[in-house]
Amino acid sequence: MVTMVKMPKSSLTMEQGTILKWYKKEGDRIEKGEPLVQIMEEKSTIDLESTVSATVLKILAGENEDVPVGRIIAVLGEPGEEIPPLEELGVEEAKPKALEPELKASKFEEAKPYAEVKASPLAKKLAKEHGIDLSEIKGTGPGGRVTESDVQKYLEARAALKVEGKRVKETIPVTGLRRIVAERMVMSATTAPRITLFMEVDASGIKAFRERLKVFENLQVSYTDILVKAVAKALKEHPIINSTFEGDSVKIFEDVNIGVAVATDMGLVVPVIHNADQLPLSEISEKVRILAEKARENRLERRDVSDGTFTITNLGMYDIDTFTPLINPPECAILGVGRIVEKPIVKAGRIEVKPMMILSLSFDHRIVDGAPASRFMQTLKKIIEGVDLT
Repeated sequence: MVTMVKMPKSSLTMEQGTILKWYKKEGDRIEKGEPLVQIMEEKSTIDLESTVSATVLKILAGENEDVPVGRIIAVLGEPGEEIPPLEELGVEEAKPKALEPELKASKFEEAKPYAEVKASPLAKKLAKEHGIDLSEIKGTGPGGRVTESDVQKYLEARAALKVEGKRVKETIPVTGLRRIVAERMVMSATTAPRITLFMEVDASGIKAFRERLKVFENLQVSYTDILVKAVAKALKEHPIINSTFEGDSVKIFEDVNIGVAVATDMGLVVPVIHNADQLPLSEISEKVRILAEKARENRLERRDVSDGTFTITNLGMYDIDTFTPLINPPECAILGVGRIVEKPIVKAGRIEVKPMMILSLSFDHRIVDGAPASRFMQTLKKIIEGVDLT
């Protein structure tokens, strides 16, 4: 009896996943509990294990392909077992990436009757929606069969040809993590009325503190590590910032879980430092380092990116002074951090040169008004400038 392997649904909001890597190929033997495929969920990756000992009879989704939740991605069984027709399974056969659909010069050829064109049900549906003659598309499926992917690429090629005066160098599909980030940023911009406050902070204290740790305790911490500790302390004094808007109520979180935005080759991810308010700076620094490394190596697990209550995003290393960060839904607020730069400032009637940085707090105006958000920023400024990190 064959076993259908489906794209799993790991959360209530998950609609599709991305195939990152197949550990087995068709014809390979796999044992129960052995990893079959690596899948990207919502900003984390999982290894989907086989539930049976069997042979991989068919792989129905290629690497880097987005697959809806519940769709069959592979068929397992014993050699010689019959596989149901792909059309009945509602899927199409995976194909090599090198194969691309071609726009045929049907203008000079006699088109085949529509009914004679071999095409999958999904391809026919998509073609009908866009008024496309399937005979104009060269199929890449078995026996020249036109697949849904062929129709999609035909549409992309046709759209590119219609752009007058603009030559397209490259079309980059928005898939995987980049698609997830795009969807979440649209959600953030359209659901949470965002206000951003900017505040300049004297970084002299934390700069000297960082150097002392390095020299006397042989502990290397980043400014981001210090800010995680400072923000966690400020949130305990202003719990309304550590909240979310849900339905017709605001829920204030007991735990202080600080997300730290990390740029990777695949896109932006936000690993989470859980219970940051209870951790010493040395442990925060170690956790940030490990999670950032896992993020860049695409090894983050679901736990690593779950249950964040506040996010910090630091662009100072890119020479950015200030910016307006987008809230990481469903959180209430996010702190943007700019670079530290020497500036002349006036103190007690005298001009002094100090290392200054600008902090940007974007917050959900449904939850917080300007005054309480400003008080949070005042507290954070006091903690940073006083190096009050105990």
